[in-house]
Amino acid sequence: MTLRHIALLLLSLLVMALFLASLLIGPAALGLKQSVMALLAGEGGPVALVMQEIRLPRALLGLLVGAVLGLSGAAMQGFLRNPLAEPGLVGVSSSAALGAVLSLQTGLAASFALALPLSALAGAALAVLLVLVMAGPRGGALSLILAGIAISALAGALTSLVLNLSPNPFAVMEIVYWMMGSLADRSMTHVWLALPFMAIGCGLLLATGRGLDALTLGEDAARSMGVDLARLRLLIVLGTASAVGASVAVAGAVGFVGLVMPHLLRPLVGGRPSHLLPAAALGGAAMVLTADIAVRLIAPDQDLKLGVLTALVGAPFFLHLLWRMRGLEA
Repeated sequence: MTLRHIALLLLSLLVMALFLASLLIGPAALGLKQSVMALLAGEGGPVALVMQEIRLPRALLGLLVGAVLGLSGAAMQGFLRNPLAEPGLVGVSSSAALGAVLSLQTGLAASFALALPLSALAGAALAVLLVLVMAGPRGGALSLILAGIAISALAGALTSLVLNLSPNPFAVMEIVYWMMGSLADRSMTHVWLALPFMAIGCGLLLATGRGLDALTLGEDAARSMGVDLARLRLLIVLGTASAVGASVAVAGAVGFVGLVMPHLLRPLVGGRPSHLLPAAALGGAAMVLTADIAVRLIAPDQDLKLGVLTALVGAPFFLHLLWRMRGLEA
């Protein structure tokens, strides 16, 4: 068994353990046997309600959100051949956030339970359409990056404008809290809403493994090996938009997962993108599940936000990465 297979096995076991821990850890002091029985066979009652309607959706979303962010980050880094690439680079995250912010500001989210995630998905869909149009049918990595930066900047500016002109301070507070990212107070409805988009996105991204492997040799070499770069770019953009847009729709902005995990796992599974993609998905799931457990343990009464904690962990790693790159260039 190779180091890569051992790493994948250990990551799988870690994700399973963290998923179980996410189900068992919470403000309600429930025993292991009581929790499992309530989850599997509970019918009504407070314990079954806690397990089936509060902890299970939160654990599932932590698993799904982390997996799609890690997978998207590895795919974007492989396609752009840039170690600083991350899923939000194509503007999907900021545009999805703008859609959610508009639903909160207009009061649509208060009148319709699924208005917020649906608005976020609509924002992500609009972003990917604009990016593809601006980058052109045969645009390369540079045009994709520039289009994504432009869309992201515009969406960020519009979000700031909404906050700036909002006459309702309560709506502003709700928007700010939502943009920090969280898995609290989510239901199985959110899981079923996001799951199809995440599944489609993951399927598209995993299908790019062979093309990304060839692209590591350069665009000319990839073309000579029969890789359609335009199709590869389309799969990457659509897969990232579908997966990350659904993630933002149900969890808000959870940053740095897609940037950090590929770098941490590349020494273990190797530099081939086809090997890194599944490992990054497992690593991302482990990171988000760990962070979500941590926010419940560190400040259970203060509602510490998931996105704040991942940023506190990811930002120093980002600075360390830049420092290492500076040392290599010196």
